[in-house]
Amino acid sequence: MPKDFRFGVGLLPKESRAAWQEAARRIEDLGYDIVHVPDHLDAPAPLLSLLAAAEVTTIRLGTFVLNAGFYKPALLARDVAALDMLSDGRFELGLGTGYVQEEFEAAELPFPSAGRRVDYLEHTTAYMKEHLSNVPVLIAGSGDRVLTIAARRADIIGIAGGRPDRTDSLGERIEFVRRAAGDRLDELELNLAIIAVPRDGSGVPSLTLARRYAPDLPDEVLMKHPGVLSGSPRDMADALRHHRDTYGLTYFTVQEHHAASFSKVIAELR
Repeated sequence: MPKDFRFGVGLLPKESRAAWQEAARRIEDLGYDIVHVPDHLDAPAPLLSLLAAAEVTTIRLGTFVLNAGFYKPALLARDVAALDMLSDGRFELGLGTGYVQEEFEAAELPFPSAGRRVDYLEHTTAYMKEHLSNVPVLIAGSGDRVLTIAARRADIIGIAGGRPDRTDSLGERIEFVRRAAGDRLDELELNLAIIAVPRDGSGVPSLTLARRYAPDLPDEVLMKHPGVLSGSPRDMADALRHHRDTYGLTYFTVQEHHAASFSKVIAELR
């Protein structure tokens, strides 16, 4: 039996508590299942922001994703446990390795090698699963080691869509996860970030966000990215059904500026 679809929105920074909470309420009213926040120094503190959202919503709350390198596991576990309790068990912990060297330097933290950052992600994940087994863990990434850790330890895997100029790179990453997960595969939820959605009746998406991932590719190639949707809401819903039936992807996230447009796709799928 296929898993149910789930949909999340990454909230953008706001200038006031009222605006932040109004945005969270709006996301819930649009039919989404979870609100997300990132973990960057130029964005609001993730767990505090989610607590404010928890006060005015009933949907789930998640980090997408915390930079594991910013935190000591025991201290992070204390704060995660508090947020999970104060939100009545609605929190999902998303973790990543961290990748912005300037942020580590601004935080007066060493910037380890990629391999050591992955090691620390595994250490943090293991600690969370041992001490907070009731809190679902999402790990997002694309490299072999990160996906292996996710397949063996996480509950949810955020899989990068890959480069559209390579033959089914998403399918290759999904197959890697399947092999690494073994008997755990049926327990896992697979996530894909949607990076372009039409925001008007033209059916044509803006590729601005997609270009951050592949700035050198022409439009016709970027349009083939699995996270780029085009056409009518029904066309886009069909594309997500294809992702589910072909790859097992059932959890999709968008950024806040796509939330209203993408809600029409959700309506087609429910």
